[in-house]
Amino acid sequence: MARLMGGSAGFHVQGAHMQASRPPSLSFRTCAQLEISRFCAIPRFMGVKAVSASQQHIRHRFSSIRASALPCMQDDTTRYFDFVVIGSGVAGLRYALEVSKHGSVAIITKAEPHESNTNYAQGGVSAVLCPKDSVESHMQDTIVAGAYLCDEETVRIVCTEGPERVKELIAMGASFDHGEDGRLHLAREGGHSHNRIVHSADMTGKEIERALLQAVENDENISVFGHHFAIDLLTCQNNGEIFCYGVDSLDTKAQKVVRFISKVTLLASGGAGHIYPTTTNPPVATGDGIAMCHRAQAVISNMEFVQFHPTALSDEGLPIKPAKIRDNAFLVTEAVRGDGGILYNQSMERFMPLYDDRAELAPRDVVARSIDDQLKKRGEKYVLLDISHKPREKILAHFPNIAAECLRHGLDITQQPIPVVPAAHYMCGGVRAGLQGETSVKGLYVAGEVACTGLHGANRLASNSLLEALVFAQRAVQPSIDHMVDADADPCLAEKWARPVLSVSIKDSALSDIIERTKKTRMELQSIMWEYVGIVRSTNRLKNAEWKIGDLESEWEEFLFRRGWKPASVGIEACEMRNLFCCAKLVVKSALARRESRGLHFTEDFPYLEESKRKPTVIFPTAIQELTWSSKPLQRQLQCK
Repeated sequence: MARLMGGSAGFHVQGAHMQASRPPSLSFRTCAQLEISRFCAIPRFMGVKAVSASQQHIRHRFSSIRASALPCMQDDTTRYFDFVVIGSGVAGLRYALEVSKHGSVAIITKAEPHESNTNYAQGGVSAVLCPKDSVESHMQDTIVAGAYLCDEETVRIVCTEGPERVKELIAMGASFDHGEDGRLHLAREGGHSHNRIVHSADMTGKEIERALLQAVENDENISVFGHHFAIDLLTCQNNGEIFCYGVDSLDTKAQKVVRFISKVTLLASGGAGHIYPTTTNPPVATGDGIAMCHRAQAVISNMEFVQFHPTALSDEGLPIKPAKIRDNAFLVTEAVRGDGGILYNQSMERFMPLYDDRAELAPRDVVARSIDDQLKKRGEKYVLLDISHKPREKILAHFPNIAAECLRHGLDITQQPIPVVPAAHYMCGGVRAGLQGETSVKGLYVAGEVACTGLHGANRLASNSLLEALVFAQRAVQPSIDHMVDADADPCLAEKWARPVLSVSIKDSALSDIIERTKKTRMELQSIMWEYVGIVRSTNRLKNAEWKIGDLESEWEEFLFRRGWKPASVGIEACEMRNLFCCAKLVVKSALARRESRGLHFTEDFPYLEESKRKPTVIFPTAIQELTWSSKPLQRQLQCK
């Protein structure tokens, strides 16, 4: 039996279901009945309602929790909202703007509201907006890039509904590039058969984030809580099902724990790029949402599929090195290759045609492995991406951000090739979601990179991520409203969970030691993941990673508790570290379970794709949690009355 994190775990891998042990009070019988050949069968076991309530009923019900909660409120450490959104990227903001028409909304975000993966997205949003293009073509490109592991129904929904979501962004004030004919300029990227990428130069994510944040600021029903780190979901069990009633957070500015109680929670917290030492993700991407959901016993899927972007800027190859090590690698968008950029090794030999007939326009997994192979064979640390053969004015118009960043370091991309190297970029796996963003936890919805909807399969097609986030943020709205209207939460439930505590009792010297040790441990974990769970894997290296990560986690936790840390203690460095450990172990376990090479998961021991193993990896909740601090919620799960 496959085992996950020291406990029994149910895996759907290679067509076989290995049954998990489960607590008597938590029945996942309907999960066990899931037809594995249908990746997104979740709507059949989530029980999501499709019936809308009247606006009058909604207004009456959404005010009740705040009114009845007042006698239970002791101070400002407990806040009550109808909807809580965790994350301020495109998925969280778009969802918040829709549900705010029906109730009060809190957006809690780890840093400044704009600091999200969305803000760093350069390429754009893929959508069928040209008469020569078609939904069927977009679907086919998505499925081919996803190594035929995509769920076809999900793909059709996203490709069909995507154009309308893009038009809504434009109506809200998002400004995208237009051609000389006045129409939207549609770029092309690797894996796409048509020009269909809507973009704003090479800063599309920043423009979308700007437009959405402006709309949020103008919405009086939305409250934004910056610098609030989500610690753990607040859950309870009732009649064999788990319900979510909000989240505990750490206000890192005021240094206090704030509890958010809500009828509906949307998790849009992004990915886990920082389990690797080099990633295009901002520092906030430490897998908090995936780890929280795993601890809350939500279903997790396809964690082995980590996408490495083929072309992150290699600082080592720049004429003028950056003054300090970057928090995250600078992304060189896929659109550079889509616009005619050519990859060379350092001897200026073009190599992509040796690996794939599509050359530089092959999907990301192919290009990343090809670059990795070149680097290893030649003993070099970067390759070169050349766009200088294009007209100078067009390069500067299409890629002003990349040109400016390179010029700051002495490199003119209109004259010289760009040094690039693969970097961890996107999690294709995550919290398993149904067709309306629902999870196996009632009242909890997911959208964006934290979710595994079935769209990406084994490898994400370029610029499909923002599209997926927009589509699923919208699809989660109506079921969320229905759940909010029917939810009868006891407002005094907020005081029944034990609260996390700040480590104020720990001496300053001990706390400094803990922070320093945690920083060192984080770097060691990232090094293990890059060395053993990188672009090319093997069973032996994965098992080594499993062993090394387990030892590293044990040593780190023992150090914390020796220095005065308590099981309920919280601090952002330690909480991020436990989430990184949780996500790293999920990736390793899922990778060991897949005994074939498909998409982003390539293993030397099983180098071929096998049709019989074209199944998602599904990790069901487990009764026996591994006895580590990283694997358990800080507060005990309640039995709902």
